[in-house]
Amino acid sequence: MKYLTGAALIILAGVVWSVQGVLIRQIHEAGSWAVLFWRSLGMLPVLVLWIGPGRVAPAVRSVGWAGAIGGLGLVLAFGGAIVALQSTTVANAVLLFSASPFFAAVFGLVLLGEPVRLPTWGAILLAIAGIVIMVGGIGNVGGGTAFGSTAALLSAAGFAAFTVALRWGHLTDMLPAVLLGGLFAACAGGAAALIGGQPLLIPPLEAAIAAAMGAVTLTGGMFLYTTGSRVVPAAQATLLSLVEVLLAPIWAWAVLGETLSANTALGGAVLLGAVALNALIGMGNRAR
Repeated sequence: MKYLTGAALIILAGVVWSVQGVLIRQIHEAGSWAVLFWRSLGMLPVLVLWIGPGRVAPAVRSVGWAGAIGGLGLVLAFGGAIVALQSTTVANAVLLFSASPFFAAVFGLVLLGEPVRLPTWGAILLAIAGIVIMVGGIGNVGGGTAFGSTAALLSAAGFAAFTVALRWGHLTDMLPAVLLGGLFAACAGGAAALIGGQPLLIPPLEAAIAAAMGAVTLTGGMFLYTTGSRVVPAAQATLLSLVEVLLAPIWAWAVLGETLSANTALGGAVLLGAVALNALIGMGNRAR
């Protein structure tokens, strides 16, 4: 697979993930942990069918520690995001989520020996600058609690760990790692809901929406992302996936009628420029 194909698949994954905000706004009664439980549960049958029912056990064994670490990374990514959005401001959470490329760059450098060139660091900083503009400036960042901010950073680190684990294990079939992530996340969401006294039996329509998110948008995006990340360095892969942050408010404006501010448009343009710059840097590196 060529670098450009891999980058395009990762960007497409961000596009697929970006619609989840609109879908989750259709859920009004279910708690966040119940949503995590049903969404993760919805992933499992699709992934089992994709892998092949008779091949699940050997496929899971084949990914070894890399797959298990990647699956645990997804638990942090999924669960941390929900806790952060509950405990801190959206602006603070979104900005801290964008730290994922930094974590991926450090993890990739230390564990994989993947060098991070200066232009890539520049693209990461440009992306974060765009997100700061989108959330209304640095003055709107820092609200909420330290607990929520920590959860957002753990979410960013979890997604970076998942990305690096896939490349560390040199996995040819990455879907078993995603299956482990869905299984771990369903268990974590169910346990957190029960401990917190949050009912798992939610209205059937809301359970269906959450499960459909897991089966279609989350699983589809993960398939595209894991496939593309085979040929894209960890730091660049996580940066390309930030297109999700760019598109989420646009979907909310187009479908839900939410206001699209000038800051969102300007910051989105800067973020889009960072994603494009990152892709060009990657193509240039491959050419050399």
